Order: sequence, then C-alpha cells, then structure tokens
Amino acid sequence: MIRTKHVVGAAIVIGTFGGSSAMADGAADARGAANREAWRDAIAHAPSQQDGCFHASYPSMAWSRVECVAGPNRPFRPRAGSLPETVGNGADFAAESARLISQSVGTFPTVTGVTSEKDGRSANTYSLQLNSNFMSGTAACNGVSGCLSWSQFVYSSSEKSAFMQYWLIGIGKCPKGGSWINAGGGDCYKNSAAVSVPKIAITDLANLKMSGTAVNGGNDSLVFTNGTEAYTTSGKDTVTDLATAWDASEFNVIGDGGGSEAAFNTGASVEVKIAVTNGSTAALVCGANDGTTGETNNLSLGACSGVGGSEPYIEFTESN
Repeated sequence: MIRTKHVVGAAIVIGTFGGSSAMADGAADARGAANREAWRDAIAHAPSQQDGCFHASYPSMAWSRVECVAGPNRPFRPRAGSLPETVGNGADFAAESARLISQSVGTFPTVTGVTSEKDGRSANTYSLQLNSNFMSGTAACNGVSGCLSWSQFVYSSSEKSAFMQYWLIGIGKCPKGGSWINAGGGDCYKNSAAVSVPKIAITDLANLKMSGTAVNGGNDSLVFTNGTEAYTTSGKDTVTDLATAWDASEFNVIGDGGGSEAAFNTGASVEVKIAVTNGSTAALVCGANDGTTGETNNLSLGACSGVGGSEPYIEFTESN
C-alpha cells in the first residue's frame, strides 16, 4: 500500500508551465486528466485490506469506512439456452488465461455515440459485471457431482450499489445457513455486503472501471470507480473458492439482472478492455462465446485481440 501511494502521489504532482495562458491551461487539463486516470488505475489495484465497505476520493489512496447495505434479492443469472445474436447470454468474449487469475480489471477505453440506454422502459438501468468462468471441482460445491461455482462482481444502477454475487449452479439443495437463495433448477445464489454507489448515467460509461481480486484463504474484493470516486467491498474467497479455479474473465455492460437486456440507442459503439494479473506476460486468448452471464445488451461484437505484457489484456468492440 505504501508503494502504491508513493506511485500515485508522484503521478498527481502538477508542475508549472511556460508559454501562453491558453497553452498552459490546455497542458494543465491534459495533465489533470492523466493524473485522475493514474489514480483510478492505482486504486483499482489496491482494495482495502479490511473487511467491510469503503469509499475514497481523488487524489487520496486512503479508504474511509462507510456503512454496508444489503445486496439485492435478485439473481444476475448465468447463461442459459442458445446463443443470441447480440452480446450476452454466452455470446461474449472472455479473457482466457493459461494460469490462475488473481485480479481482473474491466474498462471502456473508447465510447462513442452513446446517448441513451434502457432496460425495459427504465432509462439508465443497467449493470456492469466482471464474471469468472464456471468453476468445477471447487470445495464450495462440497463434492456434489456436476456442481459449478461462479463469482460475479456487479454494479447495479437501479440498486445504486456494488457487490459480489456468488452462485452454486447445479448443487441441488442450497447449503444450510449462509443466506443462500434458491434460484430454481438446483441453483443457489447469495450476495456479499454491498457498498452504496450513486446511479450513474450511461453517458458516463467511459469513466467507469471495475476490478475483482481473489485471495486464496482470504477476502475477495471488488473496487468500482466512477471518475474521481471509488467504492469497495469484500467477502470470503471460500464462498466459491474463486482463487483456486479462476482462469477466464468476462466484463461488459448489460441488463440489470434477471436475464434482462440493456438496449442502447442506434449508433452506439463501445470498446471493452479486460486486463488480468496472472503471474505471466503471455498474451491472453479471446474466448469467443465464452461469456457466463445471462444478461444481455443489443450490441453486436466486433473483432477481439489478445495482448501480452506486465498486465495482459484482451480488447474488443461492440456496436449497433
């Protein structure tokens, strides 16, 4: 944490400029934007090490404790049935890793032509989801044959909150205790504590960033940033044993739960980037039709590329 603070602190020092006032103002604006982006990136990689819910504001890297709220009693469902022609319900790219993932970060580097979005008749109603692969053989399934555990990191605009939703798919009977909810069909889900987040207009999509971190034997954490504000919550990794089997990551903007669709205006185009930390610099694989969520949007997928480096990532476009 000290090292991260030092890096960000260095990044946000604003110097003086020579030349005309207009040039100086332009340079200051550019540097300010770069500083804010550096802060968003740094804090997305630095969740609180404590249990609970927290908030931070630019340029501080210090998390302040806030009261947690209850997650929604609404399933953000796993995919089912045949693949649709547009994004979601499996028809999505996932960043596939040859090694276990300890952290994944989702962003929208370029957003053009987005003026409106609706889920049903409700404007600015959508979710951001960063989802794991369906994981077999984890301890969370308690030896039940065919059971899959699944972790979602979610921001829900209608619920005005961010939280993790955990699933045991095909487990049959829900485990006793632990607040599991029967989703039907032998599936069960429950939520982590949720952190309150304002409702954010879809036109601010490019300012949003979601990260998920898994710690074997410790706490998994969600960090959600919107511009100069950051929010985080945590929950035990043992709920799904994410850290032991996380090898693919999906991220997108989709319907706000229950298998719904986020319908964008005609002419909308969104670039999606999914980066991972996996102890490797090898390029990731774009897993086609490898999405796990049941929610959708009305955009069509474009080309996807996998890139290596200190933080490997995939990047693709979707538009209508």
